[in-house]
This record gives sequence, C-alpha cells and structure tokens, in this order.
Amino acid sequence: MKLKFTKMHGAGNDFVVIDAISQHIDFTPEQWKALADRRFGVGADQMLVVEKPQSDDVDFRYRIYNADGGEVEQCGNGARAFVRFVTDKGLTGKHAIRVETMAGVIEPRLEADGRITVDMGAPILDAEKVPFDAAGLEAKPEGSDSLWPLNINDKTTWISVVSMGNPHAVQVVEHVDTAPVNVDGPVIEHHPRFPRRVNAGFMEIIDRHAIRLRVFERGAGETLACGTGACAAVVSGIRRGLLDSPVKVSTRGGELSIAWAGTGSPVMLTGPAVTVFEGEMEI
Repeated sequence: MKLKFTKMHGAGNDFVVIDAISQHIDFTPEQWKALADRRFGVGADQMLVVEKPQSDDVDFRYRIYNADGGEVEQCGNGARAFVRFVTDKGLTGKHAIRVETMAGVIEPRLEADGRITVDMGAPILDAEKVPFDAAGLEAKPEGSDSLWPLNINDKTTWISVVSMGNPHAVQVVEHVDTAPVNVDGPVIEHHPRFPRRVNAGFMEIIDRHAIRLRVFERGAGETLACGTGACAAVVSGIRRGLLDSPVKVSTRGGELSIAWAGTGSPVMLTGPAVTVFEGEMEI
C-alpha cells in the first residue's frame, strides 16, 4: 500500500506521523521497524498514529510505535508533534485537546508563542507500579525519594524509578558528555528488575532550575530528546531535593521546560514541535 506520512521532530526527537483517520493502517511490528529504518525507510525514533477517539469525552486516539516495532504507552515530545499535526491538517480547530493514549488521557495545548504544553498527568512513584521489582533490595532515602541499587557492568548504580505512563530509571551523573549512556543504557533498559524494560536517564544538575539530560530510550536507543524522560528526571530531582520547579532541560536536540507542583500534581511539559517534510512511500 502507499502510505502518506509527515516527518516531524520535537527538540530533535524525530517522528513519522500518520493520519489513520483518512487511511487504513494495520501494520505488523516488522513493517513499523522497516518504516523507522534510517537507511531503507523514512527514519524515526517513533511512529505516531492519529486515530478517531474511542469515547465521546476525547478528541483523538494517539498510538506510539518505537523504532524496534513495539507499541509503547507514552511519548511526550510526540504528543507535541501530535498537536501540531492535527492543527496544521485541519483535523481540529481547538487550541487545547484531549487525547487518549495507552497510558491514559493527556491534554496538550498550543501556546500563543507556537510552543506546545502537554499535561502529562501525575507521575507514578510506587516502584511496583512503574513497574520495578524491588524484592531483596534496600532503598537509600534522599529527600522524599528512594534510590535503588542496580548492578550495572560490575558497579552499583543508584537510580530513581518513575513512570510517566512509561517506565524510567533516572541517575545523576557529574557530566552528561562523558556519561556511559551507550554502554550502561542498554544494560539498564533490559535489566531483569524492569519486566517491561525501561528508559534510562542520565541527568547532570546545572543549578536548581536547570539540568542537562541524555536518555537511552526503550526500543529506540539514545535519542536527541525524550519528553517523558525529561519529566521523569525533573520529578526525580525535585523529590531528591536537588531541583525546584520550573526546570529548563537541555537535551542534545534542544530545550524543554518542565513544571511540577509535587506529589499528586500533573507534570507540565512545554517545548517545540516542527514539521520537516511530507511524503508518500510504498510499504
């Protein structure tokens, strides 16, 4: 079939966005993987699918597939691209929409300055619900957070575990430029303590309102930015007593802004979303 698509990015985290309202999409994991391939396909960290809502109280359904072909629960940078796409395509006239995801309903809105803010919902802080298997481990308290020890490449790494609808393991490093992201990241992603695998975040504290961040994403490898990873890192930093909201997150692809008022409150993610090109391919 011929597939119409739009290539987009949010702070360098790049996507293939597909309108599944006007065309029928029923791909296998292998087809999603082929689409994401940077040599033989379009190339993307994730594929984002726009569908009709399944209930009356939301505007759209949003599905996400990683570069390895697996469907995942959430993508914060993708949510911003989603809003830009449905607005530019005339699929909605609203500046704020409600979008159904596998992880629940999110509420992104288009700001006057062209950036997009997404209400990502409250973070899940219960390790078992992330999910993280803490059996037999002893946590180290820091602030209101609990740090868990993981044996990674013959050393102990202390992590915070947070879910933003998808699981994250966040660690603080001295310098992100020299952090072993592509050495330790794959080991953390596939660690048996995380039954659904995990996104591995490496956070450098600049000051109480600024961090630098690299994320080795589950099913995609290191990306230039990770929206849910930025949310998880800031939540971890605030809980550990290292950060105060709002926090500027500098990634290799650009800057994001995260605001969080504390436990039980939603995390607000603000950043850019850019259309790169549109195309059509046989798949």
